[in-house]
Amino acid sequence: MNKQTLLTDEGLRNLENELDELKTKRRKEIAEKIKIARGFGDLSENSEYDEAKNEQAIVEDRIATLENMLKNVRVLADDEIATDHVNIGSKVRIYDQRYDEEVSYQIVGSTEVDPVQRKISDESPIGKALLRHVVGDSVDVITPGGTAVFKILEISK
Repeated sequence: MNKQTLLTDEGLRNLENELDELKTKRRKEIAEKIKIARGFGDLSENSEYDEAKNEQAIVEDRIATLENMLKNVRVLADDEIATDHVNIGSKVRIYDQRYDEEVSYQIVGSTEVDPVQRKISDESPIGKALLRHVVGDSVDVITPGGTAVFKILEISK
């Protein structure tokens, strides 16, 4: 059985947009590359053809992966995103005692991770440690850089 994919509304839109882009634009671009590369002659020694076929395989694999994820998706309803405790979908403002700074994260499913946007997985060390805690809790997190202590300051949607 396939694993259920938990997504926010935004995460669902992003996956659907990526799938659409791959199916409509990237497939055509790669087909054109293959067509041009075939014109270069002997396919057994044609690196452009090999490269285009490899690119095609990567894109088709990603399409299959996305389609499978979308078949087993569950979108978190807004009322499922808790503010009384940390859960997937929650935005959490924490105080990092080691670096004496406040940091905000959104806890998301693994398919929506985006470190630049401070979206961390519920399966990451920090995400997993914060789950189910409430405002005021201090949470010890074992990270690759050592143990960190975070105090939860705020939980929002």
